[in-house]
Amino acid sequence: MTLWLTLIAAGLLTYAIRASFLVSAGRFHLSPTAQRALRFVPVAVLTAIIVPELLVQNEQFVLSLDNHRLIAGLAAVIVAWRTRNTLLTIGVGMAVLGLLMIFD
Repeated sequence: MTLWLTLIAAGLLTYAIRASFLVSAGRFHLSPTAQRALRFVPVAVLTAIIVPELLVQNEQFVLSLDNHRLIAGLAAVIVAWRTRNTLLTIGVGMAVLGLLMIFD
């Protein structure tokens, strides 16, 4: 029962936090500096999630050609930089990782 109450409380809290931004959207304004800074939040969060996945294997830092995830990530970065196509970037990254894992 405690687990269910915890899950329900967490869900309600999450909903309340997200709804508060929608309800109060027109009531306050951010400075232009804060707005510019907030544009970098998605990039920073994605970097914080992705980089450890590419560079850490079995709790060790691996920066070598044996690191298939790193090679696939670099291929995806190149495709993203050249094409700016999200689906193509994901597809190339997955394909390179799959091929490297098959031929390892």
